[in-house]
Amino acid sequence: MKILMVSWEYPPVVVGGLGRHVHHLSTQLAADGHDVVVLSRRPSGTDAHSHPTVDHEVEGVRVIAVAEDPPHLVFGEDMMAWTLAMGHGMIRAGLALDRGHGPHAAWRPDVVHAHDWLVAHPAIALAEHFDVPLVSTIHATEAGRHSGWVSSRINRQVHSVEWWLANESDSLITCSASMADEVGQLFGPDLEPITVIRNGIDVTTWSFRPRAPRGGPPRLLYVGRLEYEKGVQDAIAALPKIRRTHPGTTLAVAGEGTQQEWLVEQARAGRVARSVTFLGRLDHDRLLGWLHGADAIVLPSRYEPFGIVALEAAAAGTPLVASTAGGLGEAVVDGVTGSSFEPGDVAGLAAAVCRALDDPRAAQTMAEAARQRLTDDFDWHQVASATADVYRSAKRRMRTPLARPVIVQHPLPGR
Repeated sequence: MKILMVSWEYPPVVVGGLGRHVHHLSTQLAADGHDVVVLSRRPSGTDAHSHPTVDHEVEGVRVIAVAEDPPHLVFGEDMMAWTLAMGHGMIRAGLALDRGHGPHAAWRPDVVHAHDWLVAHPAIALAEHFDVPLVSTIHATEAGRHSGWVSSRINRQVHSVEWWLANESDSLITCSASMADEVGQLFGPDLEPITVIRNGIDVTTWSFRPRAPRGGPPRLLYVGRLEYEKGVQDAIAALPKIRRTHPGTTLAVAGEGTQQEWLVEQARAGRVARSVTFLGRLDHDRLLGWLHGADAIVLPSRYEPFGIVALEAAAAGTPLVASTAGGLGEAVVDGVTGSSFEPGDVAGLAAAVCRALDDPRAAQTMAEAARQRLTDDFDWHQVASATADVYRSAKRRMRTPLARPVIVQHPLPGR
């Protein structure tokens, strides 16, 4: 099968879990014998005139990375215009596929697979041009990130593009059952079928290390984007209570985001500034070292479509302490593969951490169970196989004009 994957993230451009997901899915599909072309972007600021497009094969996947037009737009300041400019570059490169270019013969996909709203314009246009089914994976939603509210102009614009992509798609994929419910509630009722396919993980790249007894204060680790919905502020708020029963406990925060300065202030206000270290973005080897050295990883998300970091930590053998938000509640089984607490419950977070620290042997047993579950339920071959089944079953619909919906705002369940 010829698959055109459209994503705004693909290595070396990786912002979050989406880029890693698309990379592993694409390479596994290629390894399974499919002909995969990934249409992505070059790093922001690339000169679109001097270096417009990189077209090469990596790990069995043909990657076409375009520079957004025009290059003076900045994503954080001109988000919608920047997205349109990126989409224009992708459409131009995509339309050229059936004309051939350089060493590449003319190529037409059997399916277009879009990943999130930022590529809605090029994905919809290219599926229409090639007259093939459009499959979309909805990794997160704007309303979900804001507990059901899309009150600002940008929020409403993003929500509307998400609605458009979902309703133009011939089949939809989400990475968790909770995310499928969210998509159906926000963008239904006339959606095509939604298939839940969990994220996968390559356990061979995350060496498992059992927890060995060691002296010294406990070390906690957070890994992820520094955004409000990730709940890092709750882990900081719980630290004083944790330190009362486990003196000297520290929290290392790995990642980048818009809320870092505010989180630093939260640590100061809670009088734990010296116990919280902001590590910035870590490469794979440094991240693995921190996972091996931590007594537990804390994932306090208030909103989480899936939580791929939970899989990475489980693969490395790090005891899991996670909220039940969205996909985390499905990735971590409380009392079996880790300890859980309700999103936003600071006292519950502190209690869950203390349980892991109080009984290291039980925490190790759950870490081993979490690792075993990865090989059973989160193998990339299974993920790719299930995704290919969605491609085969997707049928291109007759297009009719979409009715203009009214945005009805209300809290999402459990938020």
